[in-house]
Amino acid sequence: MMNNKEKAIAFYQMAYEGNPRQAVALYVGAEYIQHNPLVGNGPESFIAYFEKMQAEYPDKSISFVRAIAEGNLVALHTHQVWPGNDEYVTMDFFRFDTEGKIVEHWDAIQQIPEENLNGNTMY
Repeated sequence: MMNNKEKAIAFYQMAYEGNPRQAVALYVGAEYIQHNPLVGNGPESFIAYFEKMQAEYPDKSISFVRAIAEGNLVALHTHQVWPGNDEYVTMDFFRFDTEGKIVEHWDAIQQIPEENLNGNTMY
């Protein structure tokens, strides 16, 4: 049986790589509250957003750098590479219900700049 960290990673990877409908069917609960202002509430808005993203940017990639779980929350720290080598660091937070299903999502995204004043990676 998968723990919530494993579910959050599987959900996000499946959606990001082009199968958001299956990701929702497997991992989302009765409701899906969205806090990203570019995506509507509910599973259908999530599916539409990720299907559009896959159609427009099929060659994007994601890697999962960290996953942290506490109680019913999971935080994912990811590295995304988009066409043209645009790179982003993201932090996504998922809330799970008592059935182990995702019911709420928050995120933050930042483009990785060309210059780095401290010499450290963003990971």
